[in-house]
Amino acid sequence: MTLVDRATSALVDHRTAIVSAERLAARLGRWAHTDATLAVSLAEAIARLVRDGELRGGDRLPSERTLAATLAVDIVQRHRPVLDATTVEADPAGLPDLRALIARTMTADGTPTTPAQILVTHGAQQALSLLVDEIVSPGDTVLTEEVAWPGLTDAVRRRGGQVHGIRLTPEGIDVEALERAIVVRRPVLIALNPHNHNPTGMQTSPAIRRRIADLAAEHGVTVVEDRVLAHVSFDGITPPSLAALRPDAPIVVVESLSKWAWEGLRVGWLRADPVLVRRLRGLRQSTDLSTSVPAQLLALDLLAEAPALRREVATVHREAAITAGRLLTAHLPDWRWRPPRGGLCLWAQLPAGSAHAFARRAAGFGVSVAGSAQFASDVDADDHIRIPITPVAEVLEAGLARLGEAWREDAAAR
Repeated sequence: MTLVDRATSALVDHRTAIVSAERLAARLGRWAHTDATLAVSLAEAIARLVRDGELRGGDRLPSERTLAATLAVDIVQRHRPVLDATTVEADPAGLPDLRALIARTMTADGTPTTPAQILVTHGAQQALSLLVDEIVSPGDTVLTEEVAWPGLTDAVRRRGGQVHGIRLTPEGIDVEALERAIVVRRPVLIALNPHNHNPTGMQTSPAIRRRIADLAAEHGVTVVEDRVLAHVSFDGITPPSLAALRPDAPIVVVESLSKWAWEGLRVGWLRADPVLVRRLRGLRQSTDLSTSVPAQLLALDLLAEAPALRREVATVHREAAITAGRLLTAHLPDWRWRPPRGGLCLWAQLPAGSAHAFARRAAGFGVSVAGSAQFASDVDADDHIRIPITPVAEVLEAGLARLGEAWREDAAAR
C-alpha cells in the first residue's frame, strides 16, 4: 500500500468514495485562523490535503451542510466578525461561540453546563413556547404558581393543555400541595419562577428549592425554571439554579439578557439535556430558523460584562423599589403590599373593589397597570395590581400620584 493509499483510507469510505466529515474536520487543523475569508481559508485547507496526498481525484467531499455542521463553523471571530453566506449557515441552536460563552457563564454561576446543553432563542418567551410545544399535548396538565407569567399559561392553553396553579406562601410555592398535585394530576410539565418571582417579587427559600428539585428527580417530571429575573436580587445574591441542586433531575433552565443588559435585545436561551436540545433545535428550525446573528454578536460582548451589568441593574432597581414603596405608601396608604426581594415591580392588594375595573379607571388618568386576573393561573383573582418600578423617577412619581387620584375617584364611585 502506498503512502497515498494509507492516508486516503483514513478519510474515505471505500464503498462510497465519500470523505468522512468528522475525519476531514480533524485533518483540517486551524483552518479558520487566517486573515482570509472563511470560504478562502477552507478551500486552501482542503487544497493542502490534496497537495499532501490525503485527498485524491475521485474522492467525494461531504455536503456543504454536513461539513459546516461538523466543523461547527465559527462565523464569529472576536473583534473581527466575518460573515460568509456562501459557506456558513446560522445554526438554529445558536452561534457556537455564544453557546460556549453561555455555558461558561452558567458554569461560573454554579450550574455546570456544556455548549451541547444550550439552545439560543429569540428571548426567553420563545424558549418557554418551544418547550411547551414539544412537551404539552391537548389534555395534558401543567403545574405552575397560582400567580404566573401569562406568556407561559397562554402557550399551554394554545396547545390545548390545562394549567393548574399551586398556592404561594411567603417562602415560595407550597411544596406539599405541589407534591399532591404531581401524584393526583400527573403533569407533563412543572413551570416555576422561583427567583424574584414576577409579579410578586418573592424569592423561594433554599429548603423549598431543594425539595422542588428532589420532586423532579423522584417523579421524573420535567421542571422548567424561569431565571430571567434571578440576577435582579436586591441583596446582590443570586441563588443557585434548581438544576445545580439535582443534576440528575429533568430540569430545564430558561434565562435571558433582557432584564439585566438591554430590554430591546431579544436574546435568551435554555439549558437542557442535549437530547432535548436537539429535539427543540429541530422544532425551532421549522419556525423562525434562528436568532438574529447581529443580536447574537452583541450578546457575546454583553455576556462578557455580565457580572458588572448584573450588579448595576440590581442596585438601580433596589433603589427604584424603595422609591416606589415610599410613593405607594404616600398616595395609596390603605393598599397592602410586601416589599419585594428582587425583580421589576411591586405587587399591591386593593382593600376593596375589582383590580380589573380599577386598571380601566387608571387608564383614564394616563396610567397603565395590570390587574391580577392577567396573571392568575386557573383561579379567578381580581384584587391585586402590578406596579412596574422601571420608569425613571419623575415618571414613577407622577404615575403613582395619578394612581392615587384614580383610587380616590374609584372609592367615591363605590
